[in-house]
Order: sequence, then structure tokens, then C-alpha cells
Amino acid sequence: MFHHLSWWYKLFNKNFNGGHESILGGIVIHCLLIVFGGTGDLAHRKIYPAIYNLYVSGHLPERFAMVAIGRRDKTEEAFRGEAADAIRRYTRENRGTQEDINKIVSRFFYRRADFTEYDGYEELKEYMNILDDKFQTGGNRVFYLAVAPEHFGTIVSNLARCGLTSQENGFKRVVIEKPFGKDLRSAVELNNIITSVFREDQIYRIDHFLGKEMLQNIMVIRFANALFEPLWNNKYIDHIQITSSETVGVESRGGYYETAGAMRDMMQNHMLQLLMLTAMEAPVSLDTHAIRDEKVKVLKAIAPMDPVKASRNVVRGQYGEGIIYGRRVPAYRSEHRVSPESDTETYMAMKLEVENFRWAGVPFYLRTGKRMPAKTTKIVIQFLPLPGILYYKEFNKLEPNRLIIEIQPREGVIIRFNGKKPGTKSQIIPVELDFCQNCAVGEVSPDAYEKLLLDVMNGDSTLFTRWDEVEYSWKLMDGISEVWSRQKPAFPNYAAGTWGPAEADELLQRDGRRWFND
Repeated sequence: MFHHLSWWYKLFNKNFNGGHESILGGIVIHCLLIVFGGTGDLAHRKIYPAIYNLYVSGHLPERFAMVAIGRRDKTEEAFRGEAADAIRRYTRENRGTQEDINKIVSRFFYRRADFTEYDGYEELKEYMNILDDKFQTGGNRVFYLAVAPEHFGTIVSNLARCGLTSQENGFKRVVIEKPFGKDLRSAVELNNIITSVFREDQIYRIDHFLGKEMLQNIMVIRFANALFEPLWNNKYIDHIQITSSETVGVESRGGYYETAGAMRDMMQNHMLQLLMLTAMEAPVSLDTHAIRDEKVKVLKAIAPMDPVKASRNVVRGQYGEGIIYGRRVPAYRSEHRVSPESDTETYMAMKLEVENFRWAGVPFYLRTGKRMPAKTTKIVIQFLPLPGILYYKEFNKLEPNRLIIEIQPREGVIIRFNGKKPGTKSQIIPVELDFCQNCAVGEVSPDAYEKLLLDVMNGDSTLFTRWDEVEYSWKLMDGISEVWSRQKPAFPNYAAGTWGPAEADELLQRDGRRWFND
């Protein structure tokens, strides 16, 4: 059965990406990629390896060049050497050769500029025109803002001021990393600036979770299998759990995390995207707008988070010191660039209700946290128990049936059901059908950034966040933030290496349920 999933996925991509059967698919138009923040961590860890992998797999357009914009004073040769080192270190698999690396970095260029000052943009415009002529990119440009969010508006405004966003010659697109604002008000202000320069169809708000292989597969699992879709409702499903846990702390990102926390870093974007894809209705087609319309309907159907619900159905936590993989790790308040009295949450769990005909009465439990016992992102669909007859009379500890969609680091699907244990005794045990997509040797899934960069070049915005998704998600989160602002948390309230604060367990226990930690 599960072999058919990959077949359907390829068919989905074939229909979705212009008739190409490749897992990445699509017809990529030649373009110039301009990366603001080109000397930063994101560029080295994700963007440059993604470009290289697209090149090695034959998906990068022949007429392509990349310009990195940074404040550091360095030669182009030095920059290319750093980019090559990053590719060797972070590429998703041992593929290609040194010759391949040399060929792709020969298309990498570096310009030193302070992107907060307008003067450098006129010089950048002239330089891009030279590269357009050299690589015959036809004026097609993708501006990737791999910088802190406070610089988004400045960069976009300066691009427009010097004419770099003109549509007269080739397409112009902008890629924006999260977080998109820190609340609804700031998100609206930022969106007003960006939409004064770019149309909505030119804006690509990137959420790398949406580029992950198994996340894209959720729609295929649901809508291409008669085994699942008829059961995907409140008549058969008891509840749904969505978990994204990390074993790491904040590492070198303490300064950023102090202003973000688990809510802004994970819950408002990644976790709600998982919820939308799990709960959405079947779109009328695989058209970008049709899919996004159904996703937004889910957010609109979520019951508002008033103060009573926010206090009762939302839990926040912060890790103290503890043990991870046998090693003692510090508390969050002892991390680099973190206040010793910080009230920033590193854990968040919440119970949501999607108030529509399909999901009425089915709770969705979401949780995300750092310094947890395992790194995993998965969706657990737990089905309703059978009536208390037959085997339930004799065996009162039967496990419920579960469908588990694993997104990272393991990619796959598990169906857990009850079966007879072999032997002379009548004993029922849970058994599994297990499909692992990335377990086989040689079956390395493309990194999310490969797929998303390719989609930007293709002009396919399906896997990017539309403005109304951002708007409704912030409306939900703002209700929680308002309640939190009036309450002093008792932090830290969970030890590193555990599954979060006790209040998170109580959130499910009072409903007669428990977190699935297997």
C-alpha cells in the first residue's frame, strides 16, 4: 500500500509542476538571485547548499547567477571559498564533485554594501545590469531577504526607490523569512510597506516546514487514498496531536529567541501550518489559490481565544537545567545572550477547536518545545474506540488505533492497530504497518530549501504563506499574548530532557487523554 504513496506523490508533482515527473519538477526560468544577508548563517547552511543540489540534480537554470550582499569587507575569491566550504559541510548528501562545486560557485558574486543606506542600491542596480547581460537572465530577479525582520521594510523601500522592482523588464519577486511581524499590528505595518512595492503574487513568505517532503505528502495521503479520507472526520477520530520537539536549546540564537519565544518562532507559523494541512477540506483543484483558500478556512473556523480559554487551554514553559543524551545542559536563563530573569517561553502547548461540520467535537492538541527528550515532528490521528463489546469485555487495555505521520527527522507513515499475539494464549497487542520514506539507502529527500527556491523561480507560491494566513494566525496568537502579558510565569517549570511542564500533561488528562510520546 505504502509503495503507492510515492507513486501518487510523483503524480501530484507531475500535475502540479507543469508536466515534469521529477520530484522537484517544473520548468525553471532563468533568473538572477540576490541574497541580502549573504554572509549570514542561513545563507551558508541552507541557501548555498540548496543552489548546489539543484545544480547537481539538473534543476537549476543554465542562465543563473547569484549575488550575495553583505556588510563585511571581503574579496569575491574569499567569498566563493567560504560558499564552497559551506556547500561541502552542509549539502544533504555526498554527491557531485569538487569540479561541480567550482562550477556553481563561479556563478556566485559578492557585493559589499550597507543595505540600510540608499547609496549602495544605485551601484547594485548597475552591477545587476552587467550580470543580466553576462548571463542573459532577461531582467528576471529574485530578492531573498535573509536578514533580521526589522530590515525588511528598509530593503524593499530602497529597491523600489532605485527602480530595481520595475516590471518593465522581467519578473521581480521577493522572498521573506519568518517571523513576519511580532504581532498583528506589526505584521500589518510590514505588509503595507511590502505590498506598496510588490503585488501579493510577487511576495513569497517562506516557511521551510512547507517545503518538507512529508508535509507536502499530507494532501496526497488524505485525498488520494480511499482508506483514509472517509475516516477523516469527527465520526471516527477522537482527537489529533501535533508535536514538534527539539533536543537542542537556543544555541547561538539567544538574542533572537528572547524576542520571539516558542509562540513566534514555531506556534504562529509552523505549527498552525501543520494544523491547516491536517484539517483542511479537499480543494476544488490543485491550483495555488484553491489550496490556500481551504487552508485559510481552517484558521477562520478556530474558536476565538478569549481570556478564559487562553488561561485554561494554553500552557507555556521554560526549560531549566537537565540531562540530554547523558550530558548535563544549562537552563535557558543561563544560555548566551539570555536574560537571567527571562520570561521567554521555550515550550508551548495548546488545545484548539475547529468549529466546522467535519471537526466539531474533535480537539486538536499542539505542542512545541526545546530541550525535549527527542527531536521529532509528527501528527498523530487517534481514532475513536469501538463499542464496549466482544474483545473490550475481555481486554480492557486495548490501545486505540492511530495513524502517525512523521515529518522529521524520520519521514513516513505508521498505522497502529490491534492484533493477536502469536502463541497459544489469547492476547491482543498493538502492531504496526510502517512506511519509512527516507530510511532506504539512496533515498535522501530534497532539503526544503531546494524545493522552495525552485518554486520561487517557477513562480509557484503554493508552498508559501499568503497574507490572510498570516493575519488570522496573528489574531489567534494575539489573544494569548494579551493574557500572558497580565500573568507572571513561574519559570523555569520543566527540566531539560523531559516532555515539558506538568500543566501540559494536565491539559490532556482532564479530557481523559494523554500525550503520545512513543
